[in-house]
Amino acid sequence: MSTICVLRTRCFLRQVLPGLPAAMQRHYSLDVSAPLLRTQGYVDGRWISAASVFPVLDPATGQEIARVSDCGPAEAKQAVDAAYKAFHSWKQYSAKERSVLLRKWFDLMTLHKEDLAKLITFECGKPLNESLGEIAYSASFLEWFSEEARRVYGDIVPSPAKDRKILLLKQPTGVASIITPWNFPSAMITRKVGAALAAGCTVVVKPAEDTPLSALALAELAEQAGIPAGVFNVVPCSREKTPSVGEVLCTDPLVAKISFTGSTATGKVLLKLAADTVKKASMELGGHAPFIVFDSADVDLAVSGAMASKFRNSGQTCVCSNRFLVQSGIYELFLEKLGAAMDAELRLGHGSEPDTTQGPLINTRAADKVVHQISDAVSHGAKVLRGGKRLEGSFMEPTLLGDVTTDMLCTKEETFGPLLPVIRFNTEAEAMAIANASNVGLAGYFFSKDVSQIWRVAEALEVGIVGVNEGLLSTPEATFGGVKQSGLGREGSKYGIDEYLEVKYMCFGGLKP
Repeated sequence: MSTICVLRTRCFLRQVLPGLPAAMQRHYSLDVSAPLLRTQGYVDGRWISAASVFPVLDPATGQEIARVSDCGPAEAKQAVDAAYKAFHSWKQYSAKERSVLLRKWFDLMTLHKEDLAKLITFECGKPLNESLGEIAYSASFLEWFSEEARRVYGDIVPSPAKDRKILLLKQPTGVASIITPWNFPSAMITRKVGAALAAGCTVVVKPAEDTPLSALALAELAEQAGIPAGVFNVVPCSREKTPSVGEVLCTDPLVAKISFTGSTATGKVLLKLAADTVKKASMELGGHAPFIVFDSADVDLAVSGAMASKFRNSGQTCVCSNRFLVQSGIYELFLEKLGAAMDAELRLGHGSEPDTTQGPLINTRAADKVVHQISDAVSHGAKVLRGGKRLEGSFMEPTLLGDVTTDMLCTKEETFGPLLPVIRFNTEAEAMAIANASNVGLAGYFFSKDVSQIWRVAEALEVGIVGVNEGLLSTPEATFGGVKQSGLGREGSKYGIDEYLEVKYMCFGGLKP
C-alpha cells in the first residue's frame, strides 16, 4: 500500500468548519493501492517522466497530495504519434474483440471502485459517497459502449439501377484528442473514451491540471485489461503548459477528432485551433440551467429535486440548476421547505468523512466567484435566507437567496457553486421567457402535475436535456449534450458512438441483373 498523508491542524478545522463533530479533528490520508497511484504520463503503453513536475492539491486542505509529470508539447506530440500508429492495428480488431477488452476494463474499475473513489475525493474534494457514485457512473460507460461496439450497423440502400448495390459503411474516424474537466475526473473520460475505443478510434487524454490522478489510474487499469499500447494515452500537464499542449492536440494533422468538456470560452478557442485542419469536434460546454416550479407541482418532490440538482458536488456540475423560478402561488411554501431541507441535509466537511455532503470548491477562485455573485445580488435587493458566508480556504456555505430578479449577476452567468437564487414568477409565459433568455442551453428542469403544461414546457425549453419532475438525469443510455453555445454533438446513448465514426458510401456496380 502507498500512503500519502494530508496534514490538517485542529485549529484550521475549527476556523473552517465550526461545530463539526470530533471525528473531523484528525489527519487525512490518501491510502490507495500502489499500482493505482500513478504520477507519470502514459504514452504508447509506457509510463514516462517529463522534465518537471506539478503539484496536485487536496482542495479541502490546500495540502499537496502528489507531484505529477508536467508533460509539454513534446510529450503531447509523442502521444499523438503513438495513437496514430496504434490506430492502424486497433481499427482492425473485430467489434467483439474491442467489446471484450472494454468489458474487462469495466470489471477492473468495479473491482477497484473504493480506491478510485478515494482518488476523486482527495483531488476533487467531493464527498466519498458521491465519488463512489461517480465511479459507478464512469464504469457504466465502459459497459455500455462495450455493448454498443457490436451494434455499429451500416445500411444497404435500395438502388435506382439494377446493375449496382448501394452500401453505407461506418468506419472509425482516427485519433481523438480528449480534453476533460476536473469536476468529474473519471466519468468525463470514460464517456468519451468508451465510445471512441468501441468505434475503433485511439485517444490522447489531457486531464484537468487539478485532477490528473484519476486519469492515470484509468490508464493503469486499461493496461491491466489488455488495451494495446498506444490506444489509450494520458498526458497530464500544469495550468502553465495547458495552452501549448492543447494546441498540439487540436492542430496536429494526425488528430482527426477533438472532444472537449469545459467552459464555452475555452471551447471556442479549441474550435478555432481545430479549424485549420477541419477536425471533427464534440463540445460539451457551459450551462445555465433553469429550474421551474409551477403552482401545480408536488412541492416536496420539487424541493427534493432542487436539493439533488443544486448541491451535488457542491454545485459544481455543468447540468447544475442555476436559476430557480417558482410560481407565486407556492413561492413562500417552497422557500420554507427548501430552507428546512438545507438545514437538515447539508453538512460541510472533508470528503472522506462519512457525514459530509458538501466538500470544498475546487479552489479559492471558485469561492471568490460565488461571493461576488452573492454580494451583487444583495446589493440589488436579494435576501440571504440561508448561508451566504465564505469560510476558510475554498469552503463556501450553501446559500439560499430570495427576492432575486433577472438583473442580478447570478441569473446571468453560470455559478458553479452552492448558490441557490430563487425568482418569483406569475405566468407560464413569463417563466419560459426568463428560462430561454440565455445564450447557452444544456439542461433544464421543471416540476408540474399538469400533463398539457408538461408537454408545452418540455418542447419549449431551449435546452438539450430536460428533467420533468426529476433533478438527476444522467445515464449512459440517454444522450448528453446541449444547444446554443452549450456545445456540439452528443455523448452517451446509441448516438454517442456516432461522434467517432465516419459514413462511407460504397457503390458496387457492374452486376448482372
